[in-house]
Amino acid sequence: MPSAVPGFAPTLDSYLRSLKGHAHLDLTIQSLVDLLKRRQISGPEDCALATANCLRQVVAKSKWTDADTLLANVSRAGSKLMRARPNELVIGNIVRRVLGLIRDEATEDRNDGAPSETPSEGQMTPIGEMSQSFHSSAPLEAPRRPGPVGAASSANIPRSLSMLLSAKDVADNEGTISPFGNSGTSTPLHKTTNSQVHALRSEVINGIQEIIDEMGQVDDQIAAHAEVQIRPGDHILVYHPSPTVQRFILRAAQKRKFTLLIHCMPQPRGATGHDKYKALREKLKSQGVQTVVMTTGGGMSYMSRVNKMIIGASAITANGGVVSENFSTIVAAAAKQHRVPIVVLAGVYKLSPECPYTQETAVEFADPMQHVDFSDGSLVHAVEVKAGLTAFLPANLIDTYITNLGTHTWEHLSGLISDHYAEEDVNLHLKAPQDA
Repeated sequence: MPSAVPGFAPTLDSYLRSLKGHAHLDLTIQSLVDLLKRRQISGPEDCALATANCLRQVVAKSKWTDADTLLANVSRAGSKLMRARPNELVIGNIVRRVLGLIRDEATEDRNDGAPSETPSEGQMTPIGEMSQSFHSSAPLEAPRRPGPVGAASSANIPRSLSMLLSAKDVADNEGTISPFGNSGTSTPLHKTTNSQVHALRSEVINGIQEIIDEMGQVDDQIAAHAEVQIRPGDHILVYHPSPTVQRFILRAAQKRKFTLLIHCMPQPRGATGHDKYKALREKLKSQGVQTVVMTTGGGMSYMSRVNKMIIGASAITANGGVVSENFSTIVAAAAKQHRVPIVVLAGVYKLSPECPYTQETAVEFADPMQHVDFSDGSLVHAVEVKAGLTAFLPANLIDTYITNLGTHTWEHLSGLISDHYAEEDVNLHLKAPQDA
């Protein structure tokens, strides 16, 4: 694995290349745990991609003979990754997506593999109730199992006492065994054969690949809404624009002429002075878009002229709160004071069913030596210096959320959560089955 090579600094690319080898599964998982703890893989996009690829290895290489065992294997591996970076919510999001995928595929296989009905049973249960269509680009949803046979229907009346008792037993069993339904229990495959395990393994691996492909298309799908959000002549404020925000701005610049205000904090001590937004400014200039770069409080003098503020999110919590760049809360609060609409851009995979944060607990800290070092003498010993990496924006600051599925308000977030996460997995916490 890349972490074992002396003098080599592993990255996401090197980790993904290592997965093509024949490393032991436990080593594959532990390697990612170490990379996450050391922040050699960081940022929501890279963490989500690494998690999805790691869980694909768990599905492909771990030993399991039914869906319950596979769910336990994925939960165990996913919880290790979540504990490595508890503040990176996208890791838990991907784990939940994969768990829900397994539940959906296992339930579908169970329904497809059910014994064929006799002619009399075919009359008892209409075929239309047992069919459900799936769209390849829509989130996977577990197909509904046919409900218990209705006793009031004349077509369902048994013709003998023995048939009556048999029908009652079937109805009772249907009511008590509800795989992946409201009961919250899971579904082992019945009399699992090697062919069934192989089929389920292939379906889940393909489903994980669809999640990975979805993450790769997020920025382009979000950028498709840029022309609607940005009008000619607007003054648009961005704070430390993420790649998603930059793609959004560049798409709007293709057909709109506006002014972009880039607000960023001063570079820390010892920085080289490299302008990381130079490429963005040059592309916008070639398309006739004026850019203004501001630091510290300079953005406040422009706030009265700003028409809209656009923020990239590292995560969106279930209550609509947003985890973003450090100090973004201060800039967003100033924009709100001037009644400037605030738009948040994020892929659906960053939408978490959790609400673990407050404005204090969401802040993640980095090395303070970027701002103060031992040459400052007594300051180092007398003052505790903290360098924040992230900030938490409460939902009351946000007007609009734009994801790869469209434009949403706060009220729509609960629907997106229920569409993408199984109810059984919403409360998945850092506790896992006992680590093997």
